[in-house]
Amino acid sequence: MMSDTDKNTHPETCACGCGHEHHEHDHGSCACGHDHDHHEHMDGTCICGHDHKAEGGVGHDRAMGKIFFVLFGGILTLNSFIIDWTMPDLAFASELSSLLGAFILALPIIVTAVKDLINGKVYMNELVALAILAALASADFQTAGIIAFFLLLTIIIETRTASGAQRSIEELIKLTPNTARRLEGDRETEVQATALRVGDRIRVRPGENFPVDAKIVSGESTVNQASITGESIPVEKGVGSDVFAGTQNLTGLVDLEVTKVGSDTTLGKVKDMILQAESSRTPVVRIIDRYAGYYTPTVLMLAWITWWFTEDMNSVIAFLVIACPCAVVLATPTAVVAAVAAAARLGIFIKNVSHLELASKVTSFVFDKTGTLTDGLLSVVKLQPVEGVSPAELLKVAGSVERFSNHPTAVAIQKLAAEAGLQFDDASDFAETHGRGVSAAVNGRAVLVGRAGWMREQGVPVQDADAGESEGMSVVYVASGGSVLGWIGFRDKIRKEAPEMLAELRRQGVRFCAMVTGDRPSVAVSVAKQLAIDEFKSECLPDGKVQFVENVKRNSRVAVVGDGVNDAPALAAGDLGIAMGAIGSDIAINSASIALMTNDLRRIAMLVFLSRKSQMIINQNLLFGMLFVFGGMILSMVGIMTPIWAAVLHAGSTLIIIFNSARLVRTGEELTLEEGAGASAPAKEGSN
Repeated sequence: MMSDTDKNTHPETCACGCGHEHHEHDHGSCACGHDHDHHEHMDGTCICGHDHKAEGGVGHDRAMGKIFFVLFGGILTLNSFIIDWTMPDLAFASELSSLLGAFILALPIIVTAVKDLINGKVYMNELVALAILAALASADFQTAGIIAFFLLLTIIIETRTASGAQRSIEELIKLTPNTARRLEGDRETEVQATALRVGDRIRVRPGENFPVDAKIVSGESTVNQASITGESIPVEKGVGSDVFAGTQNLTGLVDLEVTKVGSDTTLGKVKDMILQAESSRTPVVRIIDRYAGYYTPTVLMLAWITWWFTEDMNSVIAFLVIACPCAVVLATPTAVVAAVAAAARLGIFIKNVSHLELASKVTSFVFDKTGTLTDGLLSVVKLQPVEGVSPAELLKVAGSVERFSNHPTAVAIQKLAAEAGLQFDDASDFAETHGRGVSAAVNGRAVLVGRAGWMREQGVPVQDADAGESEGMSVVYVASGGSVLGWIGFRDKIRKEAPEMLAELRRQGVRFCAMVTGDRPSVAVSVAKQLAIDEFKSECLPDGKVQFVENVKRNSRVAVVGDGVNDAPALAAGDLGIAMGAIGSDIAINSASIALMTNDLRRIAMLVFLSRKSQMIINQNLLFGMLFVFGGMILSMVGIMTPIWAAVLHAGSTLIIIFNSARLVRTGEELTLEEGAGASAPAKEGSN
């Protein structure tokens, strides 16, 4: 509503018109929609009490100061009414009490308005200040006190409700301990968590939170990752498992090797995403920004016209109070903050609030198959060597090359070879063609592992290229020295949530669901048939996925869902990119518009539902706010609205907007409750 003035100057104004100025770059908006710079030299809060520093307690201290003004001034104003009612002969005492109460309540508002004027700004701060001064000038101290009381009360409510970014960051900071136990040999040394470096060894005991991202090198435990993934079911962690800063070690003593510290941790990146989301603005807020500078002069002109025709100061005072459009300014930001908070609780992190709005308009989805619609945990189901080659030899040759790759087929081959106790041969000159195959030199011979088509491109004749596909397997061939040694068949499993997610998307009006995969046609047909996919494209390389997405974009708004590792180009090509299983993955977090820290596909349908619900609430808020402001202005101009009722309705309209937006906060709660109820035992950790 009003603001302390920013110390830097630039012609762009904030959504409330309070004259805050900001740089062309690295600017953001607070939860109330006010656009402010987050640089270190930025100091000051808007009149609604929002602290625009990412750290420190300045905003809280100022809010407590306003509470003091409200309580002390409110008691004095109320005391003046009590004296009038009980001791009418003490008129002077009543006047003095109301004068002091009005002065105390009006002081923070008038001071802020004067600061704006000193800096050559005339915005909505001045509307309320003029209304209060007019009431004081007419010696109506009780009216002035009541107006200031309700406006300051509104300010405090806004402060405690709408300052979402800072509170979100503070809650995240609380998740990470300040100290850690660093291991130096067998000796534990307690150090500041900020002093840890990549490669350090640390020890975390049961019940403690992990201070950094790390890999377990000794011990086993159950870990609660709900603070990041939104999943209430803990996961089992053992040697080699990754753990993340801010998650809780529940059951076991573990020793870890630090892999990421500070802002590089998953929690640090989540913190940055929250700041980025809450510092971004929706198109509606940008429109308000554009015209805010014209609003106050127009209102002042209309107030003068009201005085000219009515010569009724009460009508002018009521007009100025009711014209301050806090309800309109807060309509969008409060809903956005509530929606972002609900999404974060579910492990859905939104980089820009415009992406949240866009999700409500998506009518087409394009899914990657492996790791998205399916578990992405391929298993070797068949080894088919040629005559004269043993299955163990086929697996050993393939594993010697694939151990340098992170592709799901490579992981499956390495896992089976480890279970069989095979020792790999040394390999050199490793090269990988994404989505096609890998090559290396093993014992002086060129070894290729990949698709049949890629093998032919490399000059290796492949016979019976359709082998295994009729059984719904993914097949890769192994060749050494230009001769095929055989093929290996893999199968993947469809995620159990996939059918439910697709059905829910269709219920919400999504018209088209497609799938792209690098897998063979037979595998794609099998998955598409089971999930009733509208269209699919198999044997699709990264550039082919991009082309497919571009074709879909011609007729609809499209969201692309992938694991964020191999699908970064396609995620970027869609109107909206959603990265699955982004916990611990820098690529996934950076490549998509929205990052889901869990692999639960139901979060996608919940994202669309949350987006559409937030748009509905924003529209309700805007409609109500505009009806209140413009309706109240008309009633004031014709003398129906009194100053006191204008102040009461101003506070009431703001409360209605805030509480209406707060309905979004618990959206999706049924998912976490269902997960908790269905967890009879900790779930085993899966690969992301």
